[in-house]
Amino acid sequence: EKSILGDNHLPISWQSYYSYRINNTTAHDHSPEPIDNSETTMSPPSIPSKSSYPKEIIDPHHHFLDSANNPFQSFLRSQAGDVTYLPEHYVADVIRPLADLGIHFRGSVHVEAMPDDGADELDWVEGMIETGRCSYVKGFVASCDLTLETAEEEMERLRRASPARLRGVRWILNCVGKYRGGTTATHVGTLRHDGVDYLREPDFERGLASLEKQNLSFDLQCAPIQLVQSAAALFAKYPNLKVCIDHMGTPRAILGNDLLDDGSGINPNDIPDEDELKAWREGMTAMAALPNAYVKLSMLGYAVPGWMRTPERQSVVKSLVRETVELFGAGRCMVAWNWHVNAAVSDADSHSQVGPDAIELLDMMLWFFDGYSDEEKERLFSGTAKEFYRLD
Repeated sequence: EKSILGDNHLPISWQSYYSYRINNTTAHDHSPEPIDNSETTMSPPSIPSKSSYPKEIIDPHHHFLDSANNPFQSFLRSQAGDVTYLPEHYVADVIRPLADLGIHFRGSVHVEAMPDDGADELDWVEGMIETGRCSYVKGFVASCDLTLETAEEEMERLRRASPARLRGVRWILNCVGKYRGGTTATHVGTLRHDGVDYLREPDFERGLASLEKQNLSFDLQCAPIQLVQSAAALFAKYPNLKVCIDHMGTPRAILGNDLLDDGSGINPNDIPDEDELKAWREGMTAMAALPNAYVKLSMLGYAVPGWMRTPERQSVVKSLVRETVELFGAGRCMVAWNWHVNAAVSDADSHSQVGPDAIELLDMMLWFFDGYSDEEKERLFSGTAKEFYRLD
C-alpha cells in the first residue's frame, strides 16, 4: 500500500510552533493543544513498580535557552522567537519528578542549541553552574562549525571556556537539500549553510580529524539517507573518534503526520513508510558496525509524531527502540530526555503538539526494555552515557 509519508505536509512550521508555544503557554507547560486527547493518550500496558525503576539516571542530552537575553542566540531567535528554558525549569520538569520516585539523578550533558558562538554559550552555562543554578551539568557538547579554517582555534576557545566539562561538539547536519520550512528532513539549523551537505565536504572531514586528535567526541544529527550515503563511510576512517548518533538516527514521520491535514482529528494511518525505514535500517546497520559509534534513544515523536495517542503508534515506537538496541547493544545505547521548552517540543521537535512528560517517558522506556537484564538497563539509563562522555 502506498505510504502517506510525503503526501502530507507537517501541520505547522518549526518557527510558528515554537512561537505558538512560547506565546500561549509557560516555558515548561506540558498541556496538549489545541485538540483534546484525553481519550487517546495512552499509558504503557503496566505502570512499573517503584522497585523496577533505575537506581540512577544520567541525562545525556538537554538544552538551556534564553534567546531574548543572549546575543549569541540571535540565529535561534530569528527562527524561534523569544524562547526561554532555564535550569530551574529543567529541575521542575525532569530532576524533581525523578527524585520523587527515589531515583538518583547523577548528572546531565548540556548540548548546544545552535548558538552564534559556541564559546559564548559555554560561558553562559558555566556562569549558571558557578552560581549553583545547575551544578548537575557534568559535561558539554558544544557548537563548532568544523568546516571553518579556524576550527582548531575554535576548539581551543571551547576548551578555555570549559576546561573541566567540555566533552565533544555538535553541528546539526540534517540536509537533503535546501530548507523547505520543515516539510523535508532538512533541519532549520542548516540555514547557516543552506543546501550544503557538510558530510560530503572535505573541510568537514578535516575538522573531524582535528576532533580525533583532541580526544573530543562528535554528536551526529543527520537524516537516515545521509547515514547511508556518507556518514558510515566517513566515520569508519576515524576509529578513535567516538561518535554518538542523536535521536535514534532521526527516522522521520514513518506513519505520516500526527493529525489530519485539516486538523479535525488524529491521522489513523498505522502502515509505516517502508522507504524511510529501509534507509534508516541500512544507515543504522552500517553505523552499528563501527565500534566507535553509539546512539541516543530520544526524540521519539520525530519518528512517530503523536506516538503517545494510540497503542498502535506506541507499538511502532517500541519496535524502533528495540531494533536500535539490538543493532548497537545496550552498551552503546543511552536514553536521553532532550528536554527544552516543553514535552511536545522535546519529543517531536514541532511535529506534534503532544508528548510524554519525564516520568511518562521513563515508564514507556521501561516497557520498551521489557525482558532486558538489570545490567542492560543500567547501561541504557546511565552507564553508557557515563562511559561515552567520560563523566565522574
